[in-house]
Amino acid sequence: MADLNTTFEAAVANSKNLSERPDNATLLKIYALYKQATAGDNFDKKPSFSDMVARAKWDAWEKLKGTAADAAKQQYIDLIAALG
Repeated sequence: MADLNTTFEAAVANSKNLSERPDNATLLKIYALYKQATAGDNFDKKPSFSDMVARAKWDAWEKLKGTAADAAKQQYIDLIAALG
């Protein structure tokens, strides 16, 4: 467990130093996996249609509902490693 958390924290740090900016779909996946790993299921109120960025983030996170925190951390680690 400690190893997963340490590796996850390293991946979070690495995500800020990627050689090139990922596309928007990948950025949403990174955001959603991070939120699921750190906050769990999304219970936030759904943003209005007029706030398209917040709505896209909310939708991406909502798709991960039910994913265990450890599974989300591992997916996050794998995604950042693939982008690195």
